[in-house]
Amino acid sequence: MKTVLRVFTVCVFVFLYAPVMLLIFASFNAGTNLSIFSGFTLHNYAELFADGDLIRLMLNSVLVSVLSALIATVLGTAAAIGIFRMRKPMRKLVLQVTNIPMTNPDIVTGISLSLLFAFVGRVIKTESILGFGTLLIAHITFSLPYVILSVMPKLRQLNPCLNEAAQDLGYTPVQSFFKAILPEIMPGIITGAMTAFTMSLDDFVISYFVYGPQFSTLPIEIYNYTKKPVPSKIYALFTVTFFCILAIMVVMNLLQARDEKRKNRAFDGR
Repeated sequence: MKTVLRVFTVCVFVFLYAPVMLLIFASFNAGTNLSIFSGFTLHNYAELFADGDLIRLMLNSVLVSVLSALIATVLGTAAAIGIFRMRKPMRKLVLQVTNIPMTNPDIVTGISLSLLFAFVGRVIKTESILGFGTLLIAHITFSLPYVILSVMPKLRQLNPCLNEAAQDLGYTPVQSFFKAILPEIMPGIITGAMTAFTMSLDDFVISYFVYGPQFSTLPIEIYNYTKKPVPSKIYALFTVTFFCILAIMVVMNLLQARDEKRKNRAFDGR
């Protein structure tokens, strides 16, 4: 039975990562035929970094992702604290409403936000409302639930007497939050911020409905490449993006592991 499970696990991983390995293989292939390795080359990466338009779009994506992740982290942390302090029935209801954007299909969210922005545009009598602002608002909107979901477990793990103990030692409520509460929930905040960043960086469906011609992102441009033969530099771009996201995920796991070790040491010390 163990052998069957191992074979099944290997098959699942092969199915998941074979397309990624193929892209990495293609990014170093001197030829254009993916089934034939014509020789190792870095020319595709040289073309990628020499393409000013792709670099600009990549920077646009990073800009939107960083800003949306920062704003969503601040708003999501504040929202998580507010939800945590609600009474249990109300807290349960608010959490269910908060989780709807995560279960809602992206295309429904994208169309809904597009209609909302179009309505606002008609109210303020402008036809060019779509652009950087609408893109940023949309990314903040779908990132917020992930931040809340990451911070809430850390709030539940807090000692309920921690805040009162800090104030008994002379801290003001604000100082108590920044000196006692915030360090304890920081791993959850960092995890939420990184999740929001990665979700924003590779989002296409929602971005497609809310972007304007003045400001576009990399996933939207990549979609345009699918309508014609894909140049090899795009394979290089996929590879760079994959390893960037992989590095972020490794950092997230290391932070979570360090937090668990710290809590285990604190528990053993008792």
